Amino acid sequence: MKSIYKSILIAGLLSGTALSGCSDFLDKMPDDQLTMEMVFTDKIRTEDWLASVYSSVPSPFWGYYKEEGFNIMGDDITIPQEWQPFGWASSYAYIMANWSPSSSWSPNYWVELPKRIRTGLIFLQEVREIPEAGLTPEYVSRMKHEVRFLIAYYYSLMLEVYGPIPFTPGKIFPVDAPNEELMVPQTPYDEIVDWIDAELLDVSANLPLAYSDKNDWGRATGVMALAVRAKMLLFAASPLFNGNPDFSDWKNIEGVPLFSPSADPEKWNRAAKAHKELIDAAHQAGHQLYIERNSDGTIDPFMSYYNLSLKTYSAGNREILFGRPESPELNWWQSHHLPKGIGGNAGMGVTQELVDAFFMANGEVPITGYQADGMPIINAESGYSERGFSTEVEKRKTAWPGGGPSSLREPGEGLHPVTMEGTYQMYCNREARFYVSVIFNEAWLGVDNRRVEFLQGSGRDTGPTFDAPQNGYNVRKRISLDVLPRETKHVYQPGILYRLAEAYLGYAEALNEYGGPSDDVYHYVNLVRQRAGIPDLKAGLSKEEMREAIQRERRVEFNGEGVRFHDVRRWKLGEKYFDTRLYGMNFDGSKKSDDRNDPQAFYKRTFYKNRYFNKRMYLFPVPQSQMDINPNLVQAPGY
Repeated sequence: MKSIYKSILIAGLLSGTALSGCSDFLDKMPDDQLTMEMVFTDKIRTEDWLASVYSSVPSPFWGYYKEEGFNIMGDDITIPQEWQPFGWASSYAYIMANWSPSSSWSPNYWVELPKRIRTGLIFLQEVREIPEAGLTPEYVSRMKHEVRFLIAYYYSLMLEVYGPIPFTPGKIFPVDAPNEELMVPQTPYDEIVDWIDAELLDVSANLPLAYSDKNDWGRATGVMALAVRAKMLLFAASPLFNGNPDFSDWKNIEGVPLFSPSADPEKWNRAAKAHKELIDAAHQAGHQLYIERNSDGTIDPFMSYYNLSLKTYSAGNREILFGRPESPELNWWQSHHLPKGIGGNAGMGVTQELVDAFFMANGEVPITGYQADGMPIINAESGYSERGFSTEVEKRKTAWPGGGPSSLREPGEGLHPVTMEGTYQMYCNREARFYVSVIFNEAWLGVDNRRVEFLQGSGRDTGPTFDAPQNGYNVRKRISLDVLPRETKHVYQPGILYRLAEAYLGYAEALNEYGGPSDDVYHYVNLVRQRAGIPDLKAGLSKEEMREAIQRERRVEFNGEGVRFHDVRRWKLGEKYFDTRLYGMNFDGSKKSDDRNDPQAFYKRTFYKNRYFNKRMYLFPVPQSQMDINPNLVQAPGY
């Protein structure tokens, strides 16, 4: 029976989609029916099996948008409700608080990641050294450590969304195991964290910090292991998982508390040390913030922020610490961000709340909060305004071509347009990251040699359809200015799951929470701000002020990268940011006007839709199907 099971298992594991697109190693397709002996005495088939272990690494493209849905579940990006039947139902259900143990979530980490972990454990058990077949001791050892990394990584992903899970590290249950052995209860959260921490630290010392062969890009490195470890420990130190009173009564079936009832400040110290170890190892391996400079040697924040999402590691983007090599349906993903008039799908938009979060060019926060009617509380020191339109072209020292036609450039001074004359004041004098991230009305649309047209009645980029910017914006972040869906012009770009800026800001956050603002806290936050072209933080911030500054910086720096959703959760700020009324520009507006009393004025804050959140949604529920199978599971609080 077991031998038959093994043959079926191998066929199932190897007939799935493997990683592709970056090297021969990641492109191999397995045979349909194989035995264990056939697999692990052949180098290519062994590599196929390893590729199948990699195959559940999430995609930062469609994964973070459509499958995992983290960008939509957060408050960076919004989609129309009419998109639900086209694969967006899960993420839309979350923002409507229609979230329960019976909800569908296609990645289904609770079920799918243990399958991949089992695949990895079988690899560790069966892989063998056969030097004459190319399976040298050194290569086999490295592959084993890659698998150990992936197993720990998958456990960390489960912790991130579910909290405590059934946890049996290293154990492969026999196919004829009795039911009582298979019905594993949840293990306390901190025990799992400790195991992953030790495992990733050990793995990091046994994997190369980087690969010299570009065809190996995407394979596990010591730096990747340290990055996953640091991120997990930052979660473990944060309010959601560190002394959260909402979890104080949550116990497993054996009556063991699944969380410690009191907050432990040493967890912040542990996270800080892990981030410093990551940063040191990354620097040693040649990683650095991606920076492009003007001809005079100054940082070009536009080109730096623009190309950090587009340049590959082999082309010099050493900011990438953890990347995924293959990008299925990348062209279709790019099209979903862009305006209707150039062939984009157009309904995906940046939220007004994200627009409000970007700093001014002087580094000041433009909006400090909102009144009861949704109108902004404006920081008078920022220079921000929501009334009127610019009277001239704004130019800055940059090589970025996205702000206006080439005829307006001043090459001798290195000046390029950022906004055109007649731009709504809300969008003027903002920091570089805003322009690289947001498509707003009358922004320059260079691939069509014109400005964006979102006004109803005459605009090429809108219309009375859900495939149009419902709240007045489309998404520019991570999309090349050369992409033109109408003519099927697309650009390859790397999938980035973790980059050095996240290590810097994570380190600063953990240090601040443990000991308050220090020179290192300022240093690492300011490195990110300097790359963005805005002034350093003001001196003398309190711990609370620094916390707010770091949270703002993370919100802007990582917008559209799947980070915000998890940040808001771990900070326990879901009620503040995810249970709210959303606003935007007036979708029905047909006039270039900011007259708040004119129903046809486009440029006025207009209610878009409600989104909802309740306390139980900080964690994903145990799927009801698994509760029905395993009576030893205890559902997450509130479900």
